[in-house]
Formats: sequence, C-alpha cells, structure tokens
Amino acid sequence: MGWGRFFRRRHWDEERARELESYLDLETDENLARGMAPDEARAAARRKLGNPTLVREEIYRMNTIGWLETVGQDLRYGGRLLRSNPAFATVAVLSLALGIGANTAIFQIFDAVRLRALPVAEPDRLVEIRIGERRAATGSFTGRRPQLTNPLWERIRAEPRGFDGLFAWGTGRFDLAAGGPARTAQGLWVSGGFFDVLGVRPALGRLITPADDQRGCAAPGAVISHAFWQREFGGDPSVVGRMIRLDGHLFEIVGVTPPGFFGVEVGWGYDVALPVCAEPILSGEQTVLDKQDAWWLAVMGRLASGGSPARTSAELAAISPGIFQQTVSPAYNVEDTKTYLAFRLGAFPAATGVSQLRGRYESPLLLLLAIAGLVLVIACANLANLMLARATAREREIAVRLAIGASRGRIIRQLLAESLLLAGIGAAIGALLAQVLSQALVSFLTTKASGVLVDLQPSGRVLAFTAGLAAFTCLLFGLAPALRATSTAPGAAMQAGGRLTDRRERFGLRRGLVVGQVALSLVLVVGALLFVRSLRNLMTAEAGFRRDGILVVTLTLPSLDAAAERRLARQRELLERLQAVPGVESAAEAEIVPVSGSGWNDRIKVGGVVQATISNVNAVSPGFFQTMGTPLLGGRDFGARDTTSSPRVAIVNEAFALQLLGQANPIGRIFQIQQRPGSPEPTYEVVGLVRNSKYRDLRESFAPIAFLALAQDPAALDQYMQVMVRARGPIVGLGSAIERAMAEADPGISITLQPFAEQIRQSLLRERLMATLSGFFGLLAGLLATIGLYGMMSYMVTRRRREIGIRMALGADRPAVVAMVMREAAVLLSVGLALGTVLASMAARAARALLFGLGPGDPNTLVMAVLALAGVAALASYLPAKRAAGVEPTLALREQ
Repeated sequence: MGWGRFFRRRHWDEERARELESYLDLETDENLARGMAPDEARAAARRKLGNPTLVREEIYRMNTIGWLETVGQDLRYGGRLLRSNPAFATVAVLSLALGIGANTAIFQIFDAVRLRALPVAEPDRLVEIRIGERRAATGSFTGRRPQLTNPLWERIRAEPRGFDGLFAWGTGRFDLAAGGPARTAQGLWVSGGFFDVLGVRPALGRLITPADDQRGCAAPGAVISHAFWQREFGGDPSVVGRMIRLDGHLFEIVGVTPPGFFGVEVGWGYDVALPVCAEPILSGEQTVLDKQDAWWLAVMGRLASGGSPARTSAELAAISPGIFQQTVSPAYNVEDTKTYLAFRLGAFPAATGVSQLRGRYESPLLLLLAIAGLVLVIACANLANLMLARATAREREIAVRLAIGASRGRIIRQLLAESLLLAGIGAAIGALLAQVLSQALVSFLTTKASGVLVDLQPSGRVLAFTAGLAAFTCLLFGLAPALRATSTAPGAAMQAGGRLTDRRERFGLRRGLVVGQVALSLVLVVGALLFVRSLRNLMTAEAGFRRDGILVVTLTLPSLDAAAERRLARQRELLERLQAVPGVESAAEAEIVPVSGSGWNDRIKVGGVVQATISNVNAVSPGFFQTMGTPLLGGRDFGARDTTSSPRVAIVNEAFALQLLGQANPIGRIFQIQQRPGSPEPTYEVVGLVRNSKYRDLRESFAPIAFLALAQDPAALDQYMQVMVRARGPIVGLGSAIERAMAEADPGISITLQPFAEQIRQSLLRERLMATLSGFFGLLAGLLATIGLYGMMSYMVTRRRREIGIRMALGADRPAVVAMVMREAAVLLSVGLALGTVLASMAARAARALLFGLGPGDPNTLVMAVLALAGVAALASYLPAKRAAGVEPTLALREQ
C-alpha cells in the first residue's frame, strides 16, 4: 500500500460509502421493477449487500497501516488525558526539559570540543607529528601547543615521507595599539603550507604560501580571519593591501580566510596569521627561530592516499635518531642531551584537531554529564511515582477493559503513549533550553584574556543524543507504571467497588523508587559539597602572598636598540614613575608573575654537585616581597648595590633552604645554576630568606624558589615589563592614573592592566565551573528526592486512610499516628542514605584529581550531606504525618 493512500484514507472511505449507497439505490430500483413494495425492495437490497459498515471497515483497513493508526489513536488519547490534568503535565514536562536540557547542553559542548571533526577538507587524513613521550624535556616553552622547535620542524619538513603535505603552526598575541591601553589580537604563526594542506580557500585576496615563508623575509604579508575582518574593518572589501600594526611593526594584509575557519585548535580562534619567518621581526634579539631548546611550534600533516598513522609513526620513529642528533641544543648538559636523543616522533590522528581546552575540560565535562544524567534519572523516578499513582487510580477502568477482551500489550502501549508525549515535549523544550545553557557555559569559561571559541550549532550527533534521551526517559518512567497497572487480575481489581485492600507489597515499587532517589541524591550532594569545599580550600589556602589590592601592569615598550645598562636605566625610570603615582603604596617588577601559569626552572649545583630537586626561578626588583606581602624571614632584600658589576646574589624560600641547602638558615650559602658544558656557571650568594609561596598555580605544593636580582639578569631586560603594583586603598580608578603616567613617560608604551585577584580567580575557572554546576545539580537532586519522599508519604496516607481511621477508633492517639508515618519515612530514608553512602564513596574516587585539600572519602563532607538531606526529608515526611493524625475516624470509616 502506498503512503499516498494512507494519508488519503478518509477520502477513500467517503468514496466507498458513496459507491455502496449507489449500489443500494440500483439494487432497490431493480427490485421495484420486479414488483416489490418500496420497503421490501430496500430491505432486499440491504440483505444482498450485507453489512455496509463491515465492508467499509475492511476497505479502511486495506488503506491504512495498523500499528501507525493505533499509535496515532493512543497519542490523541494521551493528549486528552494530559489536557485534563494540566498541573501534572506542567510539572512533568518542566522536570524532563530541565534534565534533558542540562544533559544535552553538556554533551553539545563535549561534542564540539572532543568529537566534532575540523571544518576542513578530508579531516580524517590529518595527523599531528609530535614526540610520543616527551617527559623531562628542557628549554623554554611558549604558546598553547609547544610540541616542537623550529629546527626540528625544518628537519621534519626536509623528509616528508608518507605525506601529501606538512605544515607547522604556533600561537601568540599581537598588540594592535600604537601606545596607551593595549589592544590584543590572537596571533597565529603558520608555515607556508598551512592553508594549502588544510584545503582552505580565501574569502578575499590570497593566503600565505611557501613563497611567503622564506628565511629572512623582510616584508611578509598578514592574513586575517573573517571575524576579525568584520570586527575591526566592518567587512570592508578594500581591506586587502591595507597595513596593520602588530607589536609596533607594520604588515600588509594580503587576504581574509572564509567564515567558520578557526585554525586547527578547537576552543581558540585567531585574528591575524603571520608566516613563521616573520618571528624575528617581532621578537628582535629575543627570537627563538634558531634556538634548539625553544619549544613553540606544532606540526601536522595530511597522510598520503592509503597511509595510516601506525605505518607513518613507524617510519618517523626510524628517522628520529638522525633528526634529534642534528638538532640537539648546545645548551644541554650530558643528562639533558641523553634524554633529548631518546625522543621518538610519531603520527597521531588529528581529525578533531588539537585543544588545550580539551585537555583541561574533557574529564570535568564527562563528570558533569554523569552528574546531569543522575539528576535526570532522579526526575524520571519522581515521574514514575506520579505515573504509578495515576495508574492505581485507573485500576478499575483497566480491569474492565481487560475483562472485556483488551490485550495487556494494547493497554501498555496506550499507557506508554502518555509517557511518550511527555518525553517528546520535554525533549523539544530541553533542546531549546540546551542552546541557552551551552552558551552560558561557554560564557562562564570565557575571560578577557582568553575567549573560548566553540561551534555550538546542533549536529546530527547532538540531535540523536537528545532523541535517545527522550526514548530512554519514556521507558524509564513510563514502562514500570504501565506493567504494574496491567498486572492486577480483573476480578481482584473490581472487588469492593474497585477499592483494593492496601497491603504493604502494593507500595514496594514506589518505596524502591524513593530509596533510589535518596541514594542518588546523596551521591550528588556529596559531590557538590566536595567541589564547593575544594574551591573554598583553594581560595583560602595559604599562598605566601596577598591577593587583594594588587594590580598587574604589563608594559610593552617601543623597540630600543641600546646596551643593557641603558635599558636597565629606562626600566628603572618607568618603575619609579609607577611608584610615584598617587594611590600606589609600592611597585616592583617580576620576570614571572605568581600563579600565572608561566614558569622558569633550572638545576642547581651546591658544592659542585648537581641536586636532584629542580628549583623554580624568578627575577625580581627591590621591593617585590613588600609589594606581594611575602614576609622576609632573614637577611636582606635586593637593593641599589645589586648591579651587573657586583657579585650575584639571590633570595631563596624555605623549601629551597631545606631541600637544596639542607638548613633552615641559608644566609651566606653559595649555589650555582647549571649551564651547558663549557659555559661559565654563575655563582650566587644567598642574602635573604622568604616564606614559601605558590609559583605556577594554587594547587601545587610549596616548591623551592630562587629569586634573582632583576638588575643582574641581562636576559630579563627585554621589550616587556611586568610590574606588581600595590594600592594604598581600593584599586578602582588606579588604572587610569597609571595609564596617564605612562603616557607622559612615553606615548608609545602599550599598557595592559589586570587585578591580581582576578587573575587568581581566572586560574580557578575549572574549579569554579565544577563547584557551581555540581552545587546546582546537587541542590536540584535533593529537592527532587524530597518531593519524591513527600509524594510517597502523602500517597501512603491517602491509600491507608481507612486503616488509620480504624487505628484511631480503636484507641491510637494522634502522636502514635504521626510516629507510625514517620517510622515508615525513616525506614525509607535510612535505607536510601545507607545505599547512597556506599555509592558516594565509590563515585567520589572518579573526581579525586579535581579535589584539593580533601579526600574522596572525606568523613566531614559525608556527614554534612547526610544531615542536610535527612533534615529536609524529615520535614517533608512530617507534613503528611501531621495530616494523617488529623483524620476523623468516623469520616474515614464511612469511605468505601
């Protein structure tokens, strides 16, 4: 049968009805012609035709699809039931919409970050070429993907085995301003084959080619992204050929990339792309282009037809010894050289790109997805309880239908139709809600310093996930009530006017659902408390410095071709100007800003012996410890006498003194920083001891730190200054005064301002995300469990109303009735909490890496969660118990 006849079956039925009527008229006329009376002629015609209704039904069945017709009838019937009970329908739909929406939102971000292929030609053939196990690598690491050095890239490019094309890329930031407040653009260093290998075509102009990426390029062109073109140039088609200022240097714009292309790093976009050969133009004498220990590039390639990552990895491993032998850094000592020469290159699938965001948030997103899934299960358990109550109220109706011949399967399908409607509507609203929630999550992860770029367009995978959730929830909360409602024998259901004797086993399933809700809710509440307390521990942990009232001022200075002494004098002058700004209590320069994620470490020699423990290093100016509020425990601070011509000095922290020098008072001790063989190793005398402080992030344990005098470190005298400014009062308004002072000193200075407390807060984005969302889901789960327990006890009180009336008629007082109901609730609550305690202890282990200052089995957290959930549940149980105690025995006994 064709689908056209199915959708026109009413038309066919009407046409058959007219044909049957015409047949009756013709047969009647023939009978009249034979001499029959009119009534007898009509009756004879009807007898000859038979039952016209049966004929029409047979024809209708021929033109329809039985199961589809039945589903349509069931859905219409379910819709009428929901319209007759709008309160129940609203609560059910909103519960499902929230649960499905939260799950879909988190999965949508996970899909965009982890599962979705890059929007480039044939992404399945892309691989990343990197060192398989790169532990103990030494050198400088810059950018978000510092996998290889440029000398390594050049050697790999010279042997393109098994590839149709190779390219390198790195990340950076460019300042668009000519002075004053900095205007940052996300930068991308690309080799000449970057765009061609990816199959990207320009939206305007041309893109960077191998001809643009030649060593010594003096005037390379820049390519801008489509979003940057729209934002900065208003989509002006004449932008090609115009100049753009990057870190004080002018570059010609040669092209614009198409919309939707963000590079190969998921979660980050770019504004301006420059060829790799242009790096020395912006970095000057600090260039890393030829440094064999400067890691700042990543390399990808497109496999040749028929190639595989495994086979290509084997080929790369075979040529790796020669590549690393030719690129070993002369700065490496014997141990570092041995480690470097043992590295092996490999090819790793990169169809979905690479992502720093993925590495940081993949595990939290999976954990949040599991948490949101548990909330959805709890919501479904609540709805299952509601559906069980509705099914119980319809037992007599269902029993009658079974008694007159309806099959159990047919009734179950009809009951499931209502669940399907609820799940479908909830999923549709949840899908819309997911778009809002996913955008909110991305906004949560976005900071001024790092804008997160994630494609949140719904994919087929996301839509399939949402549809699967709808089907899962329909079965989860609809199937059990349907089976339970049709399991009672019709005879038993119709006894005593349809009112059954309420035995304890009738509540077994509902009790089980409530116990499960309480147990799962305890798991989520424990998880929420663990994450919230971990965040609190991080925010209040002793860091060794003050957090509030400090402003991080980053100055980008115009290029200055001068000796180190002249640059030092210039930086000292700018620092003095900052110290003189009204409202500034103190200011000091630092090579490494604490808890910024940046770092510098070296091996230390004491008495000519290399120490096993590596020390962190920082170069700071006088007054740094006073500005940061780090106590000086012994010795002195750096001063004007510490110059390039004076003996080198250092200030160390307590961990350095104990772990590397072996004594609590290190003043006067001597150490060296290990250098490459044959190079002089500077000797430092310890002149001060400071309290331990955090270095890279707040999670780390206190590690050894050696603070060097900035004035004695020529390598620190570059184009950038990072100054920690301590305010005398509130820092609000201080930034404007600092900008004016720097503009007076040199209008060409670019300035970036950030409160130190805000920087610390941004470093805890992952922890804040987990604490916020797990707290919300834990609160929601506890609320749902409480509602479930309240509904269960209310239902029990209603169904046992006659029993309670009989008890009270026989002498039970009201406190005894309250105690009876509360005991019932206490049993359910106790079983649920006991089961939840076991599950929470097991589940918390999955979050061990995200906790701080707490173990997954922290007893205080478990006790707090149990008491909180038990207290709210006890209150929810007391209300039905109090209502039960108010039952009038005479009225209850009259009920049937």
